[in-house]
Amino acid sequence: MKPIINLHSISEINKFVKQGGVKHPLVAVIDFSKVDESLPDETRICCDFYCIMFKNYCANKLRYGRQTYDFQEGSLVCIAPKQVMTMDNEVEKRDDMIGWGLFFHPDLIRGTSLGAKMKEYTFFSYETSEALHLSEKEKEVLHDCVLKIQSELEENIDNHSQTLIVSNVELLLNYCSRYYGRQFITRKNTNKDTLSQIDQLIQQYLQSETLKERGLPTVKYLAEKVHLSPGYLSDLLKKETGMNAQDRIHYHLIEDAKTLLLSTTRSIRELSLSLGFEYPQYFSRLFKSKTGMTPVEYRNAN
Repeated sequence: MKPIINLHSISEINKFVKQGGVKHPLVAVIDFSKVDESLPDETRICCDFYCIMFKNYCANKLRYGRQTYDFQEGSLVCIAPKQVMTMDNEVEKRDDMIGWGLFFHPDLIRGTSLGAKMKEYTFFSYETSEALHLSEKEKEVLHDCVLKIQSELEENIDNHSQTLIVSNVELLLNYCSRYYGRQFITRKNTNKDTLSQIDQLIQQYLQSETLKERGLPTVKYLAEKVHLSPGYLSDLLKKETGMNAQDRIHYHLIEDAKTLLLSTTRSIRELSLSLGFEYPQYFSRLFKSKTGMTPVEYRNAN
């Protein structure tokens, strides 16, 4: 396996793609259609900054997480710092090539309102197979945001530069959130299949010996079973049901607990252990937080 190329600064990404001098130490916009993207197969890259990349052509196949992805459908990929990307060379030339990358260091947004809300942009933890598929209008809107950032980078840095750049980065990310919301809606039939599969997986797990052996099911376990990233799965479920993946697990767990409380005379300790809880106190706290009653109060009330 080839060693990882670590890109620590924005200046290093400029050097890596051989695109001139650095206009700003913490942010860069790169026009991929104007750079040589030829890379040896299995090139592994790890960046210390956020990467947002769009292409309507296939120059490299990108492997990030468990999935392989190419850009030929014209989609957007968002990658958080310290994630390893593997690039395989597969150059395709076409007349209408459009490709851009926005790269910004966490220091650019540190101490800003955007820095405080970055965790809300959960699409940075999605797999490449969960990329954002854009309509023509959406492509134009995002490209316009990038052009505004690029235009600001052409100006001399002054007291307003960071505020204006960060504002446009935040605008772009907010549009990405909107478009992912649209994508969840337009893929509703697929989402319903996934939801049904998740509910079945949780029920099968809760009724199996695995529950006693390994404890409660995790979001990671469910995500792997349906070939999605934990972040994408949670956001999909939130959109469809109002519950994230952890909430969905707890929903089924509490429903099973209610049945057991009313159909058996087992002690709360015995019942909690059978449901995969190591400590009865944790089960009681969770049950009360979801129902407003302790397990004993629920049993006595019914």
